[in-house]
Amino acid sequence: MRLILITSLTMIAFAANSVLGRMAIGSGDAPLIDPASFSAIRLISGALTLAVLVGLTGSGSARSPRFQSGSWASALALFAYAVAFSYAYVALETGIGALILFACVQATMIGWALKEGDRPSGLEWLGLATAFGAFIWLVSPGLSAPDPLAAALMAVSGIAWGAYSLRGRGLPDPLKATADNFMRSLAFLLPLGAMVLLTGADVHASGRGLVLAVVSGAVTSGLGYALWYRVLRQIGATQGAIVQLTVPVIAAIGGTLFVAEGWSLRLLVSSLLILGGVAVAILAKQRRTQKQIG
Repeated sequence: MRLILITSLTMIAFAANSVLGRMAIGSGDAPLIDPASFSAIRLISGALTLAVLVGLTGSGSARSPRFQSGSWASALALFAYAVAFSYAYVALETGIGALILFACVQATMIGWALKEGDRPSGLEWLGLATAFGAFIWLVSPGLSAPDPLAAALMAVSGIAWGAYSLRGRGLPDPLKATADNFMRSLAFLLPLGAMVLLTGADVHASGRGLVLAVVSGAVTSGLGYALWYRVLRQIGATQGAIVQLTVPVIAAIGGTLFVAEGWSLRLLVSSLLILGGVAVAILAKQRRTQKQIG
Protein backbone atom coordinates (compact mmCIF):
# COMPACT_ATOMS: atom_id res chain seq x y z
CA MET A 1 0.00 0.00 0.00
CA ARG A 2 2.88 2.34 0.75
CA LEU A 3 4.39 1.73 -2.70
CA ILE A 4 1.02 2.29 -4.37
CA LEU A 5 0.61 5.56 -2.48
CA ILE A 6 4.08 6.85 -3.40
CA THR A 7 3.61 5.83 -7.04
CA SER A 8 0.23 7.55 -7.19
CA LEU A 9 1.64 10.73 -5.66
CA THR A 10 4.46 10.72 -8.22
CA MET A 11 2.11 10.39 -11.19
CA ILE A 12 -0.08 13.16 -9.77
CA ALA A 13 3.01 15.34 -9.44
CA PHE A 14 3.97 14.74 -13.08
CA ALA A 15 0.42 15.53 -14.23
CA ALA A 16 0.32 18.58 -11.95
CA ASN A 17 3.23 20.08 -13.88
CA SER A 18 0.98 20.27 -16.92
CA VAL A 19 -1.95 21.65 -14.92
CA LEU A 20 0.21 24.28 -13.19
CA GLY A 21 1.83 25.30 -16.45
CA ARG A 22 -1.50 25.70 -18.18
CA MET A 23 -2.99 27.62 -15.24
CA ALA A 24 -0.06 30.04 -15.13
CA ILE A 25 0.77 30.52 -18.80
CA GLY A 26 -2.38 29.80 -20.75
CA SER A 27 -4.98 31.81 -18.85
CA GLY A 28 -6.67 33.33 -21.90
CA ASP A 29 -5.89 36.93 -22.78
CA ALA A 30 -4.33 37.65 -19.39
CA PRO A 31 -1.78 34.95 -18.49
CA LEU A 32 -0.46 35.06 -14.95
CA ILE A 33 3.20 34.86 -16.04
CA ASP A 34 5.16 34.76 -19.29
CA PRO A 35 6.71 31.45 -20.46
CA ALA A 36 10.34 32.56 -20.05
CA SER A 37 9.83 33.69 -16.46
CA PHE A 38 7.88 30.53 -15.63
CA SER A 39 10.72 28.38 -17.00
CA ALA A 40 13.38 30.32 -15.10
CA ILE A 41 11.59 30.23 -11.76
CA ARG A 42 10.73 26.55 -12.21
CA LEU A 43 14.37 25.60 -12.83
CA ILE A 44 15.72 27.82 -10.03
CA SER A 45 13.24 26.57 -7.42
CA GLY A 46 13.79 22.98 -8.55
CA ALA A 47 17.56 23.37 -8.26
CA LEU A 48 17.28 24.80 -4.75
CA THR A 49 14.89 22.07 -3.61
CA LEU A 50 17.07 19.27 -4.97
CA ALA A 51 20.19 20.82 -3.43
CA VAL A 52 18.44 20.77 -0.04
CA LEU A 53 17.37 17.14 -0.59
CA VAL A 54 20.92 16.13 -1.45
CA GLY A 55 22.17 17.80 1.71
CA LEU A 56 19.50 16.23 3.92
CA THR A 57 19.88 12.71 2.53
CA GLY A 58 23.66 12.79 2.34
CA SER A 59 23.47 11.84 -1.33
CA GLY A 60 26.92 12.22 -2.91
CA SER A 61 29.11 15.00 -1.58
CA ALA A 62 26.97 17.99 -0.67
CA ARG A 63 30.08 20.13 -0.13
CA SER A 64 31.78 19.28 -3.40
CA PRO A 65 33.01 22.51 -5.06
CA ARG A 66 32.54 21.04 -8.54
CA PHE A 67 29.65 19.33 -10.33
CA GLN A 68 30.61 15.68 -10.59
CA SER A 69 27.42 13.67 -11.17
CA GLY A 70 25.64 15.67 -13.85
CA SER A 71 26.65 16.70 -17.36
CA TRP A 72 26.22 19.73 -19.60
CA ALA A 73 24.49 17.63 -22.27
CA SER A 74 21.89 16.44 -19.76
CA ALA A 75 21.47 19.96 -18.41
CA LEU A 76 20.82 21.25 -21.94
CA ALA A 77 18.21 18.54 -22.51
CA LEU A 78 16.55 19.46 -19.20
CA PHE A 79 16.57 23.16 -20.13
CA ALA A 80 15.12 22.45 -23.61
CA TYR A 81 12.37 20.34 -22.07
CA ALA A 82 11.38 23.03 -19.56
CA VAL A 83 11.43 25.98 -21.98
CA ALA A 84 9.64 24.22 -24.86
CA PHE A 85 7.09 22.90 -22.33
CA SER A 86 6.33 26.43 -21.11
CA TYR A 87 5.98 28.01 -24.55
CA ALA A 88 3.80 25.11 -25.76
CA TYR A 89 1.28 25.62 -22.96
CA VAL A 90 0.55 29.12 -24.17
CA ALA A 91 -1.78 27.53 -26.72
CA LEU A 92 -2.24 23.84 -25.78
CA GLU A 93 -4.89 22.48 -23.47
CA THR A 94 -3.64 20.51 -20.47
CA GLY A 95 -4.56 16.99 -21.54
CA ILE A 96 -3.48 17.36 -25.17
CA GLY A 97 -0.14 18.83 -24.06
CA ALA A 98 0.54 15.96 -21.65
CA LEU A 99 -0.46 13.41 -24.28
CA ILE A 100 1.89 14.86 -26.91
CA LEU A 101 4.67 15.14 -24.32
CA PHE A 102 4.55 11.53 -23.15
CA ALA A 103 3.93 10.14 -26.63
CA CYS A 104 7.16 11.80 -27.79
CA VAL A 105 9.02 10.65 -24.69
CA GLN A 106 8.08 7.06 -25.46
CA ALA A 107 8.87 7.48 -29.18
CA THR A 108 12.33 8.84 -28.33
CA MET A 109 13.16 5.99 -25.98
CA ILE A 110 11.80 3.35 -28.34
CA GLY A 111 13.68 4.91 -31.27
CA TRP A 112 16.92 4.79 -29.32
CA ALA A 113 16.33 1.14 -28.48
CA LEU A 114 15.89 0.40 -32.21
CA LYS A 115 19.11 2.26 -32.97
CA GLU A 116 20.90 0.15 -30.39
CA GLY A 117 19.85 -3.02 -32.17
CA ASP A 118 16.57 -3.92 -30.46
CA ARG A 119 14.26 -5.92 -32.74
CA PRO A 120 10.58 -5.64 -31.74
CA SER A 121 8.15 -8.51 -32.18
CA GLY A 122 5.06 -8.30 -34.39
CA LEU A 123 2.84 -7.48 -31.40
CA GLU A 124 5.21 -4.70 -30.36
CA TRP A 125 5.10 -3.21 -33.86
CA LEU A 126 1.30 -3.38 -33.82
CA GLY A 127 1.15 -1.47 -30.55
CA LEU A 128 3.65 1.13 -31.75
CA ALA A 129 1.88 1.58 -35.09
CA THR A 130 -1.45 2.04 -33.32
CA ALA A 131 -0.03 4.64 -30.94
CA PHE A 132 1.82 6.50 -33.70
CA GLY A 133 -1.22 6.52 -36.00
CA ALA A 134 -3.43 7.89 -33.24
CA PHE A 135 -0.84 10.55 -32.45
CA ILE A 136 -0.73 11.66 -36.11
CA TRP A 137 -4.53 11.82 -36.12
CA LEU A 138 -4.56 13.90 -32.93
CA VAL A 139 -2.21 16.58 -34.27
CA SER A 140 -3.41 16.56 -37.89
CA PRO A 141 -5.41 19.58 -39.17
CA GLY A 142 -9.05 19.65 -38.20
CA LEU A 143 -11.60 21.42 -36.03
CA SER A 144 -10.21 20.07 -32.78
CA ALA A 145 -6.55 19.69 -33.72
CA PRO A 146 -4.10 21.55 -31.45
CA ASP A 147 -2.16 24.62 -32.51
CA PRO A 148 0.60 23.26 -34.82
CA LEU A 149 3.43 25.43 -33.44
CA ALA A 150 2.49 24.64 -29.84
CA ALA A 151 2.22 20.94 -30.67
CA ALA A 152 5.67 21.05 -32.30
CA LEU A 153 7.14 22.74 -29.22
CA MET A 154 5.62 20.11 -26.94
CA ALA A 155 7.05 17.42 -29.21
CA VAL A 156 10.49 19.03 -28.80
CA SER A 157 9.91 19.04 -25.04
CA GLY A 158 9.04 15.33 -25.08
CA ILE A 159 12.09 14.44 -27.19
CA ALA A 160 14.32 16.44 -24.83
CA TRP A 161 12.86 14.73 -21.77
CA GLY A 162 13.26 11.34 -23.42
CA ALA A 163 16.90 12.14 -24.14
CA TYR A 164 17.40 13.32 -20.56
CA SER A 165 15.86 10.10 -19.24
CA LEU A 166 18.05 7.95 -21.48
CA ARG A 167 21.19 9.75 -20.33
CA GLY A 168 20.23 9.17 -16.71
CA ARG A 169 19.86 5.41 -16.91
CA GLY A 170 22.16 3.46 -14.64
CA LEU A 171 23.58 6.43 -12.75
CA PRO A 172 24.85 5.37 -9.32
CA ASP A 173 23.33 8.44 -7.63
CA PRO A 174 20.41 9.76 -9.71
CA LEU A 175 19.29 12.29 -7.08
CA LYS A 176 22.72 13.93 -6.97
CA ALA A 177 22.95 13.85 -10.77
CA THR A 178 19.54 15.50 -11.13
CA ALA A 179 20.47 18.19 -8.61
CA ASP A 180 23.70 18.85 -10.55
CA ASN A 181 21.84 18.97 -13.86
CA PHE A 182 19.30 21.43 -12.50
CA MET A 183 22.15 23.64 -11.26
CA ARG A 184 23.93 23.45 -14.60
CA SER A 185 20.71 24.27 -16.47
CA LEU A 186 20.63 27.69 -14.81
CA ALA A 187 23.57 28.76 -16.99
CA PHE A 188 21.29 28.51 -20.04
CA LEU A 189 18.96 31.09 -18.55
CA LEU A 190 21.41 33.79 -19.70
CA PRO A 191 20.88 33.19 -23.45
CA LEU A 192 17.15 32.80 -22.79
CA GLY A 193 17.10 36.22 -21.13
CA ALA A 194 19.10 37.71 -24.00
CA MET A 195 16.64 36.29 -26.51
CA VAL A 196 13.71 37.80 -24.60
CA LEU A 197 15.41 41.21 -24.56
CA LEU A 198 16.33 41.10 -28.26
CA THR A 199 12.85 40.08 -29.37
CA GLY A 200 11.10 42.52 -27.04
CA ALA A 201 8.87 39.76 -25.71
CA ASP A 202 6.50 40.67 -22.92
CA VAL A 203 7.84 39.84 -19.45
CA HIS A 204 5.42 39.91 -16.55
CA ALA A 205 4.52 37.91 -13.46
CA SER A 206 1.64 38.23 -11.04
CA GLY A 207 1.93 37.01 -7.48
CA ARG A 208 -0.18 33.97 -8.28
CA GLY A 209 1.90 33.23 -11.37
CA LEU A 210 5.07 33.28 -9.29
CA VAL A 211 3.54 30.92 -6.74
CA LEU A 212 2.48 28.47 -9.45
CA ALA A 213 5.98 28.53 -10.97
CA VAL A 214 7.63 27.90 -7.58
CA VAL A 215 5.25 25.04 -6.79
CA SER A 216 5.92 23.52 -10.22
CA GLY A 217 9.68 23.71 -9.69
CA ALA A 218 10.04 22.91 -6.00
CA VAL A 219 7.20 20.45 -5.42
CA THR A 220 5.95 18.75 -8.59
CA SER A 221 9.38 18.77 -10.29
CA GLY A 222 11.98 18.66 -7.50
CA LEU A 223 10.12 16.50 -4.98
CA GLY A 224 8.29 14.63 -7.75
CA TYR A 225 11.57 13.53 -9.34
CA ALA A 226 12.94 12.48 -5.95
CA LEU A 227 9.87 10.30 -5.34
CA TRP A 228 10.18 8.86 -8.85
CA TYR A 229 13.70 7.58 -8.17
CA ARG A 230 12.45 5.87 -5.04
CA VAL A 231 9.60 4.24 -6.96
CA LEU A 232 11.82 3.06 -9.84
CA ARG A 233 14.10 1.17 -7.47
CA GLN A 234 11.12 -0.97 -6.45
CA ILE A 235 9.02 -1.37 -9.60
CA GLY A 236 11.64 -1.36 -12.36
CA ALA A 237 11.84 0.54 -15.64
CA THR A 238 9.21 -1.43 -17.59
CA GLN A 239 6.54 -1.12 -14.93
CA GLY A 240 7.57 2.52 -14.51
CA ALA A 241 6.94 3.19 -18.19
CA ILE A 242 3.51 1.58 -17.96
CA VAL A 243 2.61 3.61 -14.87
CA GLN A 244 3.55 6.84 -16.64
CA LEU A 245 0.83 6.16 -19.22
CA THR A 246 -1.67 7.35 -16.59
CA VAL A 247 -0.17 10.86 -16.53
CA PRO A 248 -1.95 12.31 -19.61
CA VAL A 249 -5.30 11.03 -18.30
CA ILE A 250 -4.69 12.54 -14.85
CA ALA A 251 -3.57 15.79 -16.49
CA ALA A 252 -6.72 15.93 -18.63
CA ILE A 253 -8.86 15.41 -15.53
CA GLY A 254 -6.90 18.17 -13.77
CA GLY A 255 -7.46 20.47 -16.75
CA THR A 256 -11.19 19.83 -16.49
CA LEU A 257 -11.27 20.49 -12.74
CA PHE A 258 -8.90 23.47 -12.47
CA VAL A 259 -8.80 25.11 -15.91
CA ALA A 260 -12.38 24.39 -17.03
CA GLU A 261 -11.23 22.49 -20.13
CA GLY A 262 -13.51 19.98 -21.80
CA TRP A 263 -12.87 16.56 -23.32
CA SER A 264 -13.33 16.29 -27.08
CA LEU A 265 -14.16 12.98 -28.72
CA ARG A 266 -10.93 13.27 -30.71
CA LEU A 267 -8.86 13.63 -27.53
CA LEU A 268 -10.67 10.79 -25.78
CA VAL A 269 -10.32 8.29 -28.65
CA SER A 270 -6.71 9.23 -29.47
CA SER A 271 -5.79 9.01 -25.77
CA LEU A 272 -7.16 5.49 -25.52
CA LEU A 273 -5.40 4.40 -28.73
CA ILE A 274 -2.04 6.00 -27.85
CA LEU A 275 -1.97 4.76 -24.25
CA GLY A 276 -3.28 1.34 -25.22
CA GLY A 277 -0.82 0.97 -28.10
CA VAL A 278 2.17 1.90 -25.98
CA ALA A 279 1.00 -0.38 -23.16
CA VAL A 280 0.72 -3.32 -25.59
CA ALA A 281 4.20 -2.61 -26.96
CA ILE A 282 5.76 -2.40 -23.50
CA LEU A 283 4.08 -5.58 -22.24
CA ALA A 284 5.05 -7.45 -25.42
CA LYS A 285 8.65 -6.32 -25.00
CA GLN A 286 8.64 -7.48 -21.39
CA ARG A 287 7.38 -10.92 -22.50
CA ARG A 288 10.06 -11.10 -25.22
CA THR A 289 12.77 -10.20 -22.70
CA GLN A 290 11.59 -12.88 -20.27
CA LYS A 291 11.68 -15.51 -23.03
CA GLN A 292 15.22 -14.49 -23.98
CA ILE A 293 16.34 -14.76 -20.37
CA GLY A 294 14.56 -18.08 -19.95
